[in-house]
Amino acid sequence: MRKWLLVPLVLLCPLMTSAKTALWPDGTPMDQWFVNPQKVEVAQLGKQYVITDYGVVADSTQVQTAALQRVIDRVAANGGGVVVVPQGTFLTGALFFKQGTHLHIQEGGKIKGSERIIDFPICLTRIEGETCKYFSALINADGLDGFTITGKGTIDGNGLSYWQEFWIRRQWNPQCTNKDAQRPRLTYISNSRNVTIQDVRLINSPFWTNHVYKSNHVRYLDCYIYAPTEHIFAPESQRGAPSSDAIDIDACADVLVDGCYMHVNDDAVVLKGGKGTWADKDETNGPCERVLIQNCRYGRVHGCLTLGSESLHDRNIILRNCHTENADRVLWLKMRPDTPQHYEYVLVEHITGKCNHFLFIHPWTQFYQMGDRKDMPLSRCSHITMRRIEVASQTKYDVMTSEKYVLEDFTIDGKVLNFE
Repeated sequence: MRKWLLVPLVLLCPLMTSAKTALWPDGTPMDQWFVNPQKVEVAQLGKQYVITDYGVVADSTQVQTAALQRVIDRVAANGGGVVVVPQGTFLTGALFFKQGTHLHIQEGGKIKGSERIIDFPICLTRIEGETCKYFSALINADGLDGFTITGKGTIDGNGLSYWQEFWIRRQWNPQCTNKDAQRPRLTYISNSRNVTIQDVRLINSPFWTNHVYKSNHVRYLDCYIYAPTEHIFAPESQRGAPSSDAIDIDACADVLVDGCYMHVNDDAVVLKGGKGTWADKDETNGPCERVLIQNCRYGRVHGCLTLGSESLHDRNIILRNCHTENADRVLWLKMRPDTPQHYEYVLVEHITGKCNHFLFIHPWTQFYQMGDRKDMPLSRCSHITMRRIEVASQTKYDVMTSEKYVLEDFTIDGKVLNFE
């Protein structure tokens, strides 16, 4: 039996700044890698290759994918170094970085994505909890150790035409999925480690803004992540940049999101890992664990921290010391009836600002397909801790129970919450 539990907000204790957490929510030690993160020093990454020295011109109308890729390939062939984007706008399709190469975008410099989907080759990739053939991203890095994106410049997905095409398709066919609309992501990091994306402006993505898959020790530091959430063209019922998630963390371990600003027309930090009745039997899927989001600000987002809709097992997740200006939800647990899910040891603390819902738990039934599985595990959310919250909200808890999942060990400032 499903029930709605709507509880009005009660002002809790004032926000307090505590010492850095030394333990994960399950009591295991937090690695020093998460403490006092030091930014990458570009000067230490090797020789710098300014793209305009190698045949690339500052032209916002000319697609220069091949010329830009030749610079990347040259850097890799010479043993590695930094691809430098100077002031100016450089229009391109998909770029593929190689081991030892890095991307640095100077202030006033901009990589701008092509409006033509043909400039983003189809490849075997990961999208919406599935490994399948789909379009490559604007910036791609696969199987790299130590890859970095730095600088105060901009990666602009130039998403308007893609958003328009999506909304037109959705108007014609309300069952149109994200994949039907044929849109590239802004950045896709896969099968990599020791990755840092810092200081850059990541804006106007046609689809998800940042997607990281099967990677570890990945950091997003002081990034500005934006996609419009208001009307972008008539009719007024069609709003914003669809599915422009800020950071999608997909089957990853040891991820740090620190000091970022996020304003997108979907969820901000999203944990993913697979979907479907047999998703836990598919080796291309996997858990997310040891994810720390801290010192971030949120403009308008659907959820500050969202687990699902394509998640299997998320463990040791922390959201702390963050401020929300206009989030719909702070913590959103999406429960798919067709997928075995377990969200456990999640800590949310020291959150200020305002939102519509602080904790939101509902079944997620968009485009789901229930398979026939006799040993289907019961999904559950357990050991969810909230403390020192100072958020003005219309609804503190918006929780829908279901026979498909169990909610247990929820506490706020030491008080046990019962959602039976």
